[in-house]
Formats: sequence, structure tokens, C-alpha cells
Amino acid sequence: MSARTLFEKVWDAHLVRPETPEAPAILYADLHLVHEVTSPQAFDVLREQGLRVRRPDKTVATMDHSIPTEPGGRRFAIVDPQAAEQLRRLEENCATYGIELHGMGDAAQGIVHVIGPEMGLTQPGRTIVCGDSHTSTHGAFGALAFGIGTSEVAHVLATQCVLQRRPRTLEVRVDGRLRPGVTAKDLILAVIARVGVGGGAGHVIEYTGSAVRALSMEERMTVCNMSIEAGARAGMIAPDDTTFEYLAKTPRAPKGAEWDRAVTRWRGLPSDPGASYDRAVSVDGASLEPMITYGTNPGMALPVGGRVPDPAAVTDAAVRDSLEKALRYMDLRPGQPLIGQKVDVYVMDVDDQEGNLILSKKRADFEKAWDRVIEAHQEGSRHGKQASEAEGLDRVFTDAGAEWREPGCSMCIAMNGDQLQPGQYAVSTSNRNFEGRQGKGGRTFLASPLTAAAAAVAGRIADPRELGR
Repeated sequence: MSARTLFEKVWDAHLVRPETPEAPAILYADLHLVHEVTSPQAFDVLREQGLRVRRPDKTVATMDHSIPTEPGGRRFAIVDPQAAEQLRRLEENCATYGIELHGMGDAAQGIVHVIGPEMGLTQPGRTIVCGDSHTSTHGAFGALAFGIGTSEVAHVLATQCVLQRRPRTLEVRVDGRLRPGVTAKDLILAVIARVGVGGGAGHVIEYTGSAVRALSMEERMTVCNMSIEAGARAGMIAPDDTTFEYLAKTPRAPKGAEWDRAVTRWRGLPSDPGASYDRAVSVDGASLEPMITYGTNPGMALPVGGRVPDPAAVTDAAVRDSLEKALRYMDLRPGQPLIGQKVDVYVMDVDDQEGNLILSKKRADFEKAWDRVIEAHQEGSRHGKQASEAEGLDRVFTDAGAEWREPGCSMCIAMNGDQLQPGQYAVSTSNRNFEGRQGKGGRTFLASPLTAAAAAVAGRIADPRELGR
């Protein structure tokens, strides 16, 4: 057999029927993750056609998009009638079809991309689907994971299979050691800025190279999560000892002799020497700097010390028009430095220890300079939130007047009242900065937790390499 890539090995192992010119391939799904927003209509299809859920044991649901995240006793007060109905229907549907559900108050509740890895459901070599574009997160474990639409959710519920055209492959190799102050978020923002928001269209990206190998599992999840922002179908990183050490601590990973067999199998997944990709891009990791966006898509990013580009220097008319529109929305001027730019709101997922360390050391500045930290919560699960609280991280934020929120999608998608006001600027560690993404008229600068922490201390956009000293 010829040398194969990681993607090819996983695809081939799950292929039920190859594609033809007339029809896509049929691919078996090992795990189907479900949440309240894209599932109600899918369950309605099952009822209308008299179908059952084919493999409820391979289906896991959680509540994440529509739940309020306000701290304290207010967290279960759902004021949005549509959100309340979505949550009610998910609970009802899971009970009817025998599906495991982690709802409000459940110890394992959290963002759908987070609880899979934490529970050990996300494993190398698996195919994972969910009605959410950022399902690509799970590719950090060497899984083939991608988002599906509502009609596809119904199809997977009924058949445990999904129809897919075989994507092409793109290798993004990042070699070299990341310098202090540069994180996985900076790495992926730099990649997207280079290839563009459509640069990965029609491809599955495999991230390779020494800089990628040096990343923690949480950092690898950050990289794979944002593969979709480059237009890719999925992102993947080959499993290694870092992967196995993470999974060994999870409750649903294989145990005993079964674990040994699984690891042996997983070690055969990385791309074979000599395996070829349809395209390849190389990035010098040692040259990367802390990144921040200036426009209205994740590809509009530059080093934090850079200046806003001038549309007049852009020759492509469509790109120039897009940049002009983005700068009008963001109310930024060509040539303007981003360092020193005022920020009204700071939105941070508390999963970066370096960022937390900066805030701890600079607490006095944080308290003095920042009077509106709208949101500070663990990166996506109740389990992780409790772990952060055990370390005392919540007090770093609450002592400074910040909100320590419950796990949920929250400000990332501006649901349930968690949103910016028109004209407000936010430095956010989330993954999208489209117009209105975090609230109508809200203006978002995407950045790493380190850069966001530096902004929180300074009360303005700042270089994390300066404040971390």
C-alpha cells in the first residue's frame, strides 16, 4: 500500500461506500455530538418519518449555545423565549430517544467542543460530527471532525452515517520554536492571515512541524478550532505522547489492556513518510509575533505592533472594497497603530496560565485601569470552571470587579443578552470577528489570551511581551 496521510487513514477506515460522480461518499460516524440550536428540526424529521435514532449510544448532547452565563443564581433565568424553547425541546428529545444529555446544572455540561475531549469521547482515529462549524476542534486528537447542517444532523441520527465528498489535503508545516509571548492563537491567526479566509476551502488541513508538536492539547485544540476560519473542512494534528498523556486522565478513555491496544493502534495513525498532500504551506514559527485582528474576518490580522493597512495600496478591487468596508465598520484609519487603541470590553476564556499569571502579577493595574470586564470564565465546561476556582483564578477577576461566568457559548455568539453595545470595542479570545458577531454594532479585536490579558491590565491594546516582564 502506498504512503498515506493521517486524513487518508481515518477516511479509508470509515468509508462505507466510495463517492461516484453522481453521489457523495457514505462515511460512518463514530461520535455524534448534539446541542440545542441545530437539533430541534432534525428530531422533527425523525418523528415525521417514523424513524428512530440508529445509535443513541454514539450520540451525546449538551446545552451550550442558548444558556445564560450570568454569574450566581441568575444563571438559570432564561429570558429569551426562543432559547428557552430550544433547551426544552432538547431535553424532551433526548428523553424520548434515549440520548445522553448534559444539561444545565449537570457536572459535565459545557461547550460541545470542550466536553468531548474532557470526557475522553474524542479519540484519535475517530470520525466526529456535530451541527456546529467548530467541530474541527476535535481534530487536535487526530480525529476527522467536521460540522454538519441540520438536515445532515437528522441523517446521522437516523443512520449513523454522513454523506461527504472527499476533500483535498493541505499540509501546514510550522517549524521552529515559538518565542515568549507568542501562543497557539497567534500561530493560527498568522496562518489564516497568510492563506486567507478561503485558503483552505475544499481541504482538510493537517498541521505538522516542530512548533505544532510542542503545543499542549489545549493549544492544539485552539489551532484546529480555527481551521474553519481558513475555509477548511477540518483541521487535524497527528496523535503523539502528548495526546496519550491527556487522554489517559479522562474518564471515558480505554482502560487496562484495552488502553494498550488503543495506543498501539493510535501510533499507526500519523502520516507515513513520503505521504503526499495536494497542497503544502510552510511557516517559520520562530519568526511569529503576537497577532491581533483589525478588520471583520480572522484573516484581517497583523502583528500587534503593526499598523492598519491602507486600502489604496491594494490592487485587487474586491479585496480593496472589503478592506474599506471593514475599516469603516471598525472606525479605524489606514496607518493607525493598534497599540494604544481604546478598548471598552475584555472577553477572555480563562484557559491560558500565562495570561492568568500576568493578571495576578499586575492585579493593581488591572483593578485601576479596567472598570468594565464584561466576561471572564473558563474555556468552556463546568468541570474546567471548577478546576479554575480550585486554583483561585476566579478571585483574580472578581476582586477586580469582573464577572466570573458560567460555561456556555455566551459572548462568542452574542446570545442570551451577552453582547456588546453598538460602537463598543472588545479584545476577545473567541474565534470570529464578523460584523455584529458579538453584538450589533460591536467591534471585535481577536487576540490570544496573553494579548487580551495585556489589554485588561493596560485598559487599551498592548504588547503582551512588554507587560509580561
